[in-house]
Amino acid sequence: MTKLFLILLVFIGLQTIYAQESSKPTVKFSGFVKTDVFYDTRQSSAANYIREGHFYLFPDSILLDKDSVDINDKDAFQMLSIQTRLKASITGPDAFGAKSSGVVEAEFFGTSDADVNGVRLRHAFVKLNWTKTELLIGQNWHPMFPVNAIPGTVSFNTGTPILSFSRNPQIKVSYSFTKQVVANVTAYSQRDFTHTGPDGISNKYMRNANMPGFNGELSFNNDSLKMNAAAGINFKSIVPEIKTSLGYFTNQRLNSLSYYAYTQKKFKPITLKIMGIYAENATDIMMIGGYAIADTIDKTKGIKKYTNLTTASGWIDIQTNGKKIQFGIFAGYTKNLGSQDNIYGKYYVRGQNIDYIETFAKLYYFFDISKIFA
Repeated sequence: MTKLFLILLVFIGLQTIYAQESSKPTVKFSGFVKTDVFYDTRQSSAANYIREGHFYLFPDSILLDKDSVDINDKDAFQMLSIQTRLKASITGPDAFGAKSSGVVEAEFFGTSDADVNGVRLRHAFVKLNWTKTELLIGQNWHPMFPVNAIPGTVSFNTGTPILSFSRNPQIKVSYSFTKQVVANVTAYSQRDFTHTGPDGISNKYMRNANMPGFNGELSFNNDSLKMNAAAGINFKSIVPEIKTSLGYFTNQRLNSLSYYAYTQKKFKPITLKIMGIYAENATDIMMIGGYAIADTIDKTKGIKKYTNLTTASGWIDIQTNGKKIQFGIFAGYTKNLGSQDNIYGKYYVRGQNIDYIETFAKLYYFFDISKIFA
């Protein structure tokens, strides 16, 4: 068995021949202690990422007992401090003619319900910045997550499952055509946010596809207009199984395409954020949808054909720009568009019985408590 390893020597704690005395490494620590108290009027969706109801997706559907009583019509209460975070921001020496920097950030969210309070890696990446080009290597936000237009929700879920949400190991190259226009190309894999399949929730389905996911994005940012926007296309491929139920090898893959666009505009009284998404097989970015078995193309060997389940979503976030108190409204809608193919087998999906989800949340939160009581 032959393996190819790409060895990346990062700058932390290393002095290279490219380092200069005038740019010694520095580390700045930050973080916060956070406690969330929440009450649900109904049992909520319990995907692998929920953590005792902390990351809310949608209410569970009706589940009747033998007396026709809805079992899921039961309220719940919880108090957690697992979002407490520690972060190290690193400025490194100049290397290869570029400014180097990096981030390591962790929290106590764990990686599953069984691991609540366990340390989880959020971000860990190195950046090299030249005049017009930036190279990022490590774990960071999925390219479909709107980093420059995040909804200001009080809830930790930021609007999921209407909003795409994921962090991924990746290699990202950005090129600035001008100060306002930047093109990004990202190759990524999966770690904490994955698909489901015949063997449950796992990143093995993308690993077995033997290629990363790819994302291309064009972004615009204008400080004088107080506006930024981006639009992109995403491609990924998975191989749900390599051994059929009849014991034969299979390499049948499923390719998926997604499209998205978002914008943020700051006016004097309010900030407006809008995003639209059209996604195929979107379970890995915490949206509804997924894929299913469309047919058995070789019945003697049990080789299956897969089909994408498509999801469309849109949301708007409006918040005031007060210095002491801010008010915000987040509203969104996501729709299960189904599949272009007939389905004759099992579904691997989030929210299989969901037609659509709509949300409307009015939020109140303090911007700076010290100024409120000053």
